[in-house]
Amino acid sequence: MRGWQDTVLTRGRQAWSVAIDTLFPPRCGGCGIAGSLWCTACRQSLTFIQPPMCDACGEPATIGLCAKCRTQPLRIEWIRSAVIFQGPVREAIHQFKYNRWASLAGPLGEALAEAWMATVPTADWLVPVPLHPARDRERGYNQSALLATELGRRVKANVAVRGLRRVRATRVQMQLAAAERRINVAGAFAANDEWHNRRVVVIDDVCTTGATLEACAAALYAAGAAAVYGLTLARTP
Repeated sequence: MRGWQDTVLTRGRQAWSVAIDTLFPPRCGGCGIAGSLWCTACRQSLTFIQPPMCDACGEPATIGLCAKCRTQPLRIEWIRSAVIFQGPVREAIHQFKYNRWASLAGPLGEALAEAWMATVPTADWLVPVPLHPARDRERGYNQSALLATELGRRVKANVAVRGLRRVRATRVQMQLAAAERRINVAGAFAANDEWHNRRVVVIDDVCTTGATLEACAAALYAAGAAAVYGLTLARTP
């Protein structure tokens, strides 16, 4: 496993962002007010997802399995998300992903850690959803890798930042319907390591249909994983 090397690199990037924030005082990623990356009001606005939820995909306000999971069972063990993707956190994730606010990994990772504590998964490794190399270069970092690293630090879990790779470029998922999303990411990922008998949690920023997490799980199962789970920061309402 190359997890420790990737963790050092990711933390180095985060340290650089922190240094920049010290020289240029930050604004809140959710509302833009000066003084902190994530203000008290935006933190208090978070809607954490609580039971009942679908046993499989985590859809809120569902008892047992939702209609979709009854007709199209997931291969991944389950998917859970910390908060609803709306309001200030939606804006913060947009800034985090597209405007290079890497330091938001800290406060957003805190919310993700709360969801981790609620699910109490037993896992050997955290693995972020990878970006295609071209998109990684364009963006400057993989936001899911930063979240996974922050979560790993908070809950003392192993992180394999490059445990998966994206073997082909895909269209942006949010532009596609549910069926198109599954087709778009099918076979798009491959494992970089052997995962025999390991229990792995795949980390991403937002879950809409679960198609990306399912595709990642397929690659990990093909590499020998015993169980694969999905955990995301937010879920679309």
